[in-house]
Amino acid sequence: MAQTNTSFTRRTGVPSEAQERSVSELMQQLTEQTTRLAQKEIESAKAEMAVKGKRLGIGAGAFSAAGLIALLALGAATAAAILGLATALEGWLAALIVTVVYLMLAGVLALVGRSKVQTATPPVPEQTAESIKEDVKSTKEKAKEGRA
Repeated sequence: MAQTNTSFTRRTGVPSEAQERSVSELMQQLTEQTTRLAQKEIESAKAEMAVKGKRLGIGAGAFSAAGLIALLALGAATAAAILGLATALEGWLAALIVTVVYLMLAGVLALVGRSKVQTATPPVPEQTAESIKEDVKSTKEKAKEGRA
């Protein structure tokens, strides 16, 4: 096992080993560390998006089942509304009234949906983005300290 020299110089307080390394060695080390950091951030983003994707899939399945059941209930409610109106009006007129009400409701919901979709933001790995910002900030601070 190699023995590490941990002695410090009296002038700078920096380990003498660090002073002996060339700028090219330090740049190579910086490049390697930066590459490792970028790879770890990418792995973190992938893991975060996999978790979000799984949750999204489960949620979409639940919404699909709820939509199917609601569609069946809507069919029954439509039949009940038409039969109820048919006691006072002709059957075709009762069906036409229920259809017009549904079309008006669909128009309002389409406008609301369009406005919500336009204001939505794309899904991003928020935790990883914040971690990258912190890494950049820390690197800049250490670079400034190194120059001083």
